[in-house]
Amino acid sequence: MRVPFPEPGPSSDVPALFLTYLDYYRDTVADRVAGLTDAQARTARVPSGWTPVELVKHLAFMERRWLVWGFLGEPVPDPWGDEVADRWHVAADETVADLVAALRRGGRRTREIVEATPQATPAALGGRFIDPARRPTLAAILFHVLQEYARHAGHLDIVRELADGRTGE
Repeated sequence: MRVPFPEPGPSSDVPALFLTYLDYYRDTVADRVAGLTDAQARTARVPSGWTPVELVKHLAFMERRWLVWGFLGEPVPDPWGDEVADRWHVAADETVADLVAALRRGGRRTREIVEATPQATPAALGGRFIDPARRPTLAAILFHVLQEYARHAGHLDIVRELADGRTGE
């Protein structure tokens, strides 16, 4: 069952809105790669050369970089592990299913952070942020992560249509 599009309504609960939209876009990304063959998931269809499976891995690492390593300041193994030589990279033994599962685990961790923390809280020092004057708030980080998910979900809409004709909303 797909997460329904979060129609705008009267809510002013900003943390809940961020979580609802992030869940929707995370689910959209998973849906766009569902049913692709391994060859389709690993084939670049745009001139920049990225593949659907690379984009999924990038999103999982991006969310962890911003929220766990960035906002919380927790050490994470290889925060830039989605890149090799400044390009997205997926090893041959990494599967779409494993990367979608990582995406969903990251979403659960994001939910825990957002539900426990006021939006105006600045990111911890250490990890990604070392300058006290340049620490973004949780709200600013969530806005960035949300726009990245939305933008890349649109990219996957195009790539999926090029791969097999399936279109998104």
